[in-house]
Amino acid sequence: MAQRRASWNLDMVGEVIFMPSSYEAWTVVASVLLAMFASFVALDLAKRVRTADRAIARAWLIGGSVTMGIGIWAMHFVGMMAFKLPISVGYDVLYTLVSALAAIGVSYMALWIASRHKLTCLRLTGGAVAMGAGICVMHYLGMHAMEMSPDVVWDWRLVAASAGIAVGASAVALLIFFWLRKLQGLPALVWQMAAAAIMGVAIAGMHYTGMAAASFPLGSVCTSSSELRGDTLGVMVGAASMLLLSMTLLTSIMDARTQSRTNKLAASLQVANQELKHIAFKDPLTGLANRLVFEDQLDSSVLRAQEGNRRLAILFIDLDGFKPINDSFGHAVGDEVLKQVGQRLSSVARPGDVVARVGGDEFLMLLENNPDRATAAAVSMSVREALSKAFEIDGRGMHLSCSIGIVVHPDHGPRARLIANADAAMYAAKRAGGSVHCFYEADMANDAEMQIALQRDLRHALDHGGKGLELYYQPKIHAISRQTTAVEALIRWHHPTRGTVSPVQFIPIAERFGLIGALGDWVINDAFRQMRQWQKEGLRMRVAVNLSMHQLRQNDLVERISKALREHRIEPDLVTFEVTESAAMEDTQTSLRMFDQLAALGVRLSIDDFGTGYSSLAYLRKLPARQLKIDRSFIKDLQPEGDSYAIVLAVVQLAHALGLNVVAEGVETAEQERILLQIGCDSLQGFRYAKPMPAKRLAIWAASEEGPDHGAPLGFRDSLIEPEV
Repeated sequence: MAQRRASWNLDMVGEVIFMPSSYEAWTVVASVLLAMFASFVALDLAKRVRTADRAIARAWLIGGSVTMGIGIWAMHFVGMMAFKLPISVGYDVLYTLVSALAAIGVSYMALWIASRHKLTCLRLTGGAVAMGAGICVMHYLGMHAMEMSPDVVWDWRLVAASAGIAVGASAVALLIFFWLRKLQGLPALVWQMAAAAIMGVAIAGMHYTGMAAASFPLGSVCTSSSELRGDTLGVMVGAASMLLLSMTLLTSIMDARTQSRTNKLAASLQVANQELKHIAFKDPLTGLANRLVFEDQLDSSVLRAQEGNRRLAILFIDLDGFKPINDSFGHAVGDEVLKQVGQRLSSVARPGDVVARVGGDEFLMLLENNPDRATAAAVSMSVREALSKAFEIDGRGMHLSCSIGIVVHPDHGPRARLIANADAAMYAAKRAGGSVHCFYEADMANDAEMQIALQRDLRHALDHGGKGLELYYQPKIHAISRQTTAVEALIRWHHPTRGTVSPVQFIPIAERFGLIGALGDWVINDAFRQMRQWQKEGLRMRVAVNLSMHQLRQNDLVERISKALREHRIEPDLVTFEVTESAAMEDTQTSLRMFDQLAALGVRLSIDDFGTGYSSLAYLRKLPARQLKIDRSFIKDLQPEGDSYAIVLAVVQLAHALGLNVVAEGVETAEQERILLQIGCDSLQGFRYAKPMPAKRLAIWAASEEGPDHGAPLGFRDSLIEPEV
């Protein structure tokens, strides 16, 4: 125990003897540590009260004030318990509670100031004085809770010193609150611990300076000794305060982490919103405006034109020759071409014009400033000239042209029809051979409306189980035996009002309006259904089905084909999937992976329209194909010693060297047949043998005398049950 003795000379009255007093060292240490811990929690709470959510900030302000105040008061109470007199000492309940409330009030003031954006001189000075006064009230009310008779004798110099320490410590605390805002991470934690130690020592210094100012005359009696008292009570108060401070600190840390995650999410959301705005208003590939922005700008432009009795024009630009480039060299090269197209269109555009990309290779240009037909035509010629120059990509020169449809408002329709009419004019330019511009005329709307009507009717047919759709089958004839070895499934559409619609007409519409996937699924399932029906009739017919480029890009294609095979109980070996050479070359890695998966199912693969693409021998060797089909364009002009003859001969020799079967499609004459037999083609297909026909006519045809030259009937060869030759 540390002991002290005090004496005081009372003015001319004589010497007064004071009771000896002492401090319990470990309790003093505990009180100082408690003050440091309370200061650390206070510094952490100062961060929480600055949250943007007012309700949460208010909750932290109130709850933090209670916790911080109790922590400071507990330090004072434990320090009081460390003080020992040779008499029994207790504490008045009311004064003790009021002193605790004073500590809470001081804490509220400190945290409120800490929640402000700036620490002005007025706030610093006024806050420090008010907080210091509050601390003094807490301390000396707590001292007064020791109701002594006679009264405590005070050394007013030490009382003043303790008040000065309280005000100074409060000012330092406020400065530290605001200074720590600048720090983040580990440095912030280190400085917070150091600041808490300084603040804790200052608070403890104020307390023990105030205690030193009190002297107790010998013979004094504590009249409150029967109330709050005992070492056990001090331990309980200290432990409870530590627990409360610890829980508050833990809650504050968890809140800080939650707030940090929230801030990160908010930052990510802001970045995402910026990206979404960019996506919403810009074409991600070319950086041009997208259709949404173009439509909005068009609305504003039409209003201005109507108010000023002025004109505006729209150019609908579609690239000619882009698809072969994209098919042959892949999407990466195609994307680079589109980027350069966007740059060239932007360079042609005049000030005030708007250029947008609205589709794969479709662009729109809005011309303002009262353009007439001559101005629109001049801009169109500039566009065509700009796009006719070679595109240099990876050392290769590529050439494109474009078809342009033009509308002038108000001559060519209301706002709602302008883009559709420009589209119709563009298709008219394409039908004229491309690389031209064409002004809209009234009868062009009929074609655009017909396309929209056809896509609507086709969608309705697919939604109702393929109503009106039917598969026709064209035989493949074995070149030597002249017997049927397989059939190719070809789709037909019997429209309820338009009659039979050609695939040349409705398949591009299906591709344009996103119906090709559903249409392909219907073809596969109906072909398998018919194969099953033929099997029930005793005919194991091999059927070839075409796969489009769009189907090859569907991740679940193999799964859906496998499911259809199981549902219809079809042997995979009887199915051949024909894929055009250009589709196979669209994305070689993806195509090769898809072909391998299809081959693993057991189905056969055939490369259709061979000779029209740009496939390499190395790539061809990797494909698990069993068959090549020579494109009809080579068969059409097939003559001895001609270019087509040399190409067909080379293809047949190449295919046979790779172990592939060769089919020639589009055979129509006896001379073509003779040459193909001489070259060594394995199978023939074309109008010379049969046109595509419904399934119910196929068996009748094979048994009849409808074969070429009305010779012997074209029967089904026995090897249908064997692997196809």
